[in-house]
Amino acid sequence: MKELADGVFMLDGFPPNAINIYLVGETLIDAGTRQAERRIVRQVGGRELRTHALTHAHPDHQGASHAICERFGVPLWCGQADVPAVEHAGGVKNPKAPSWLNKAQERFWTGPPHPVSRALTEGETVEGFTVLETPGHSAGHIAFWRESDRVLILGDVLNNMNVMTGRPGLNMPPDMFTPDPARNRASARRLAALRPALACFGHGAPLRDPDRLADFVGSLPA
Repeated sequence: MKELADGVFMLDGFPPNAINIYLVGETLIDAGTRQAERRIVRQVGGRELRTHALTHAHPDHQGASHAICERFGVPLWCGQADVPAVEHAGGVKNPKAPSWLNKAQERFWTGPPHPVSRALTEGETVEGFTVLETPGHSAGHIAFWRESDRVLILGDVLNNMNVMTGRPGLNMPPDMFTPDPARNRASARRLAALRPALACFGHGAPLRDPDRLADFVGSLPA
């Protein structure tokens, strides 16, 4: 694991920065695909884990959630509007994605359902981070913002890589994985306006350049 800011760690993965998982204090944020259980346990196993929170319920973020919650005996938290997807088999389906892709994700990535102990809403706090509701990529997508040092964990509102090619750089998540792209762009504008000193993405390397983030978001259509 690499410490990015005070008490904020990003777990190692392969390929690096492809599907990111964070440990913030005693809270695991996101859990990768179903295959991520072993790498999470290997890197987090010697530390105290109090809870597990999701930025959203897509299979590359909730895949190992059930396994981790069961193994460590911790509760699962997520955004209020994503609770049904977390608690029911199949998770979030992408109606705009090809059926074969949804089937492949469900077979290899999607984890079992798991009960949600706390539905997170705007303004609540988790490990000193404020919960921000950032819908669009999923109905209940949330981000985590620590104003004291301007650290932002923003899930998939934006990616710092092209998830189709692996090429580094700021991108919007593909429309076929985003039920409401216009709403997601509004969430991106909200987050860029915070001027984060450190932006931590679900996909892509961390970014310590608020101007670059603002310029990219400013170029997006309304």
